[in-house]
Amino acid sequence: MTAIFAENTRLPEGWVSNVRLAISGDRIAAIEIDAVAETDDHVVHTLLPALGNLHSHSFQRAMAGMTEVRADGRDSFWTWRELMYRFLDKLTPEAIEAIAAQVFLEMLEAGYSSVGEFHYVHHQPGGAPYDTLSETGQRILAAAAETGIGLTLLPVLYSHGGAGGKDLTSGQARFGNQPDRFGRLVEELRHTARAGSTDTVVGIAPHSLRATTPGTLAAAVAAHGEGPIHIHIAEQTAEVADVEAWLGARPVAWLLDTLPVDDRWCLVHATHMTALETRAMAESRAVAGLCPITEANLGDGIFDGVDYLAHGGAFGIGSDSNIRIALGEELRTLEYGQRLRDRSRNRMRTGAGSVGANLYLSSARGGAAALGRDAGEIAVGRLADLVAINGSDAALCALAGDSVLDGLVFAAPETVVRDVWSAGRHVIRDGQHPKRSAITARYAATLKQLLEAA
Repeated sequence: MTAIFAENTRLPEGWVSNVRLAISGDRIAAIEIDAVAETDDHVVHTLLPALGNLHSHSFQRAMAGMTEVRADGRDSFWTWRELMYRFLDKLTPEAIEAIAAQVFLEMLEAGYSSVGEFHYVHHQPGGAPYDTLSETGQRILAAAAETGIGLTLLPVLYSHGGAGGKDLTSGQARFGNQPDRFGRLVEELRHTARAGSTDTVVGIAPHSLRATTPGTLAAAVAAHGEGPIHIHIAEQTAEVADVEAWLGARPVAWLLDTLPVDDRWCLVHATHMTALETRAMAESRAVAGLCPITEANLGDGIFDGVDYLAHGGAFGIGSDSNIRIALGEELRTLEYGQRLRDRSRNRMRTGAGSVGANLYLSSARGGAAALGRDAGEIAVGRLADLVAINGSDAALCALAGDSVLDGLVFAAPETVVRDVWSAGRHVIRDGQHPKRSAITARYAATLKQLLEAA
């Protein structure tokens, strides 16, 4: 039994002082309020539910800073994608594991306790499968085990190169699977996951409507059974136009009208929606997977968070391309996008109250739901996904109650994160991962090898 004593704790019902929290295995076993710290307790200033990072392509972290040079003509998501295809052709399974370990370490140090890895680099350069079909997915599982992060692994079904069932391009060859082979790949990963951490989840991720067809998508969903289903949708206006020309409906409308979308689903980005689509998605109980830093970096557009919240929509955040892994910055970029569009302040909340608290706590609940993780709040019986922050930091020391979350989102540096527990594993102590030196050295060596091979 592990015990944490917190001077201040955000429980579902509000803030309480002097909480003693007991962890047994991977779960919160007891919560004592108005307690007194005992000798062996781990004492923290402020204890919060930790967020899950619901959308990550870990390998893209190694490209950070390499695509910010303007080319002739107009740069866009599509020109960035071509650069990404050329980069990933150099990745070995060993490189995929080393990069993922660095990314997962950085997520933990940023205050995330878990991640949804949307993993689509399945095969060798050229498209031939590895001897072990799930080789690269096994590397993601190994990186999660090394760092201790909670993992929802989302192997990606990517069968076509564009809307209308187009053939895969050479740059997409490493992604490609039809439903039968995809099913075998998923089952291999589930077999490995069952032998690992009890909180590891394996879901599925049909990449997008443009990378599947109605038949392959329906087959994958029907074969999946229980567990998370994630899909990229309506990220780009060209994607929306292509899907509408092909299927006779916009992507979000088509998906909601055609498949049984519910709270198992995470619709990633969903940037370009009509008012009717926004309302229908909110009412479906699917989680909007928002990645504000990446969406800004790629010039995607701005999700209509205000209207979505007005209809009771659930959301969480992810770091997607991992160009920068910063939890508070994801949340404030989400809010600032709404402010810039509307030329108004304090947008991501319905009714009066703390915007920071709504951003943080809603993302904790939405992220947990999207990852199929029994977490998202501090309560007995839930997974012990927890983060301790230094409320004495200069950015937070004058704040109390939910204003602490305003300070965390809008003002505090990342260094206020002091401890993180993932399913009871104490993975960050004094702001740092214990394996940081070894993991970062391996990552740096991997980047050097990749650059030499370019």
